[in-house]
Amino acid sequence: MTPSSPNTTSALRIGIAGCGAISRNHLEAFRALDDVQVVGVCDIDKERAQQTAQAWGIPSAVNTVQELLALDLDILSVCTPHPTHEEVVLQAAAAGVNVLCEKPIAIDPASAERMVKACDDAGVKLGVLFQRRFWPAAQRIRAAIDDGSLGRPIMGQCSVMLHREPEYYSRDAWRGTWANDGGGVLMTQAIHYIDLLQWFMGDVAEVYGRINTYKHGAHIEVEDSAAAVITFTSGAMATLEASTAVSPSLGVQIRITGETGASASLTEFPEGSDGRVDLWAVGGTVSTEPAHPEGVEPNVPLATVNGQLIPHHTTQVSDFVRAVRDGSEPAITGSDATKALRILLAVYESSRTGLPVRFAGPHTTPQNDARPLAPVSD
Repeated sequence: MTPSSPNTTSALRIGIAGCGAISRNHLEAFRALDDVQVVGVCDIDKERAQQTAQAWGIPSAVNTVQELLALDLDILSVCTPHPTHEEVVLQAAAAGVNVLCEKPIAIDPASAERMVKACDDAGVKLGVLFQRRFWPAAQRIRAAIDDGSLGRPIMGQCSVMLHREPEYYSRDAWRGTWANDGGGVLMTQAIHYIDLLQWFMGDVAEVYGRINTYKHGAHIEVEDSAAAVITFTSGAMATLEASTAVSPSLGVQIRITGETGASASLTEFPEGSDGRVDLWAVGGTVSTEPAHPEGVEPNVPLATVNGQLIPHHTTQVSDFVRAVRDGSEPAITGSDATKALRILLAVYESSRTGLPVRFAGPHTTPQNDARPLAPVSD
């Protein structure tokens, strides 16, 4: 299949790279669509690939990405660890295969830029999973910005206060390391909501932040908590707080106030549930619902969180399949996904230096961009 001649008459051929926990969401999403067929999976653990293929009725289980690409794919879904994304995406681009990649797109901007350029040069699509943008609540807030009900955002607030047991980090040696995870709560959990915040607020001008490790220091070398003030090129401002040291979990809240004076917020509580509008203060009236209803179990197992997100994975996967078929851009491109990465890396850099990180301009790398060698402690 060549990038210029997408398969428009038969089922698109799909490959899944990586058979870890999140691959289930991709498999479920593709299985829900009529015009695709998952023809192969790969994993460095050949037995795990074979078990996945057998469980899902997939014809081929292979050990390498090159073997997977040799199956004449139209789309490759990337579910491998964060630092491997670039290598996998570049192989797919070289083979003329469209790529749908799990977040984060990469763990440094230069890597993300190489991925975007490779796909652009090859004429293939690159999409990145930020499925929470497809929540009806998120779409409603975005629409209120666009239609003037909220108007241009001037203030934002993003609170990501989650619970993780120490075992979440200790059971996998790679988790919670700079080299293999790329960061802590900001890179792995909060990036979803940083993406939503910047999608609502616009391009970033400056980030000033701090990170620390309060609870999980025995198991991780990255941060379990962070706070930041973000200034946007429009002059708008927002605050960000994120932690996996919270018990019980408080979930996620994002609030936007526009230049009309109106405000709206959404809540994800418990984690993994659909985001819902819990405050709508528009047109001179206020409607609310409890952000934390009584009787709801706050600490949700990670497998349950991932499972509850499958419908939104499916919506985004469907959007990507549409883009491949009709030649349009997917809802969330590689360039789009790089924005949230730049913001969180700027928090790391600001924490390391004690100085604000100023962005040179829209879609550019922050000045002095670098990850710290270790969390900063007072």
